[in-house]
Amino acid sequence: MSDQQYTIRCVFAIVVASILWGTTGTAASFASGVSPLAIGAIAMGGGGLLMCLRVLKGLLQHRGALWMQGRALLLGAACVAIYPLAFYSSMAMAGVAIGTIVSIASAPCFAMILDMWLNRKPLTARWVLSLVCGVAGIACLTLTKSPEHSETVMKTREWGIGLGLLAGLTYAGYSWITKHLITGGVVSGVAMAAQFGLAACVLLPSLLFTGANVTDSITNMSVSIYMAVVPMFLGYLLFGYGLRKIDASTATLITLLEPVVATLLAVYLLTERFTLTGWIGIGLIGLCLSIQMGKKPVKRKTAAPDSAATKT
Repeated sequence: MSDQQYTIRCVFAIVVASILWGTTGTAASFASGVSPLAIGAIAMGGGGLLMCLRVLKGLLQHRGALWMQGRALLLGAACVAIYPLAFYSSMAMAGVAIGTIVSIASAPCFAMILDMWLNRKPLTARWVLSLVCGVAGIACLTLTKSPEHSETVMKTREWGIGLGLLAGLTYAGYSWITKHLITGGVVSGVAMAAQFGLAACVLLPSLLFTGANVTDSITNMSVSIYMAVVPMFLGYLLFGYGLRKIDASTATLITLLEPVVATLLAVYLLTERFTLTGWIGIGLIGLCLSIQMGKKPVKRKTAAPDSAATKT
């Protein structure tokens, strides 16, 4: 397999993961009376437990490398634990549209800042163009929903936006740390499982305080199982695979596809109204993805045949 083909496969894995994540909002809407904190704890905690069980042997084999990067691992686990609580609470306080937009759209910005600060990665025109298209598309999707005017939402909206920014920061944080662990010699599945497993040690016990109504009906239990197994367990395995080749800043940019999927599902399954502006938004995010998946220009070698090629 050529390097270009491998890169496309990694991008495709992140695209599929984004599609799976885009189903979480619609799935959670069927869980009647369940706290957003419980939804987040079940999804990320349950998914983390499954990841650890799947690669238990790998965790033991890589324990030395994980121990050597213990600080990064603990920071990543903290990000994983905070992210779902901030994300689902943001949607509950600021509204689903605003909470999702702030959380998802801010993540690429935070990821790029981390890459520039910690990896000395230069800001490229390709990345900026993708970001502009993606954020513009997200903004168009926001306009497809009627604004919330209830007094409760208005009072808590600022807190919800703040939590959305926290979700974006922690999402970018554990994406960057996963990439850091992978480049440090840890297998992608193990890198994800180690962070999510540690986070599960905090998230799952929190259900003792937030898990009311989770087992009240078959529907609620089915939603809980689905959230943990499909979008979280399978989705993050694909995401970790994609990070083998894709930078965290680019990966989080590709995940702008998630709110597109969420919007389409809301239209067809929850019968929410969808306007022309929304279709324009989907087109812009599609353009964002096309820019990232497009073939990068290959620089022609002008050096002598015996010159050593530098690998980037």
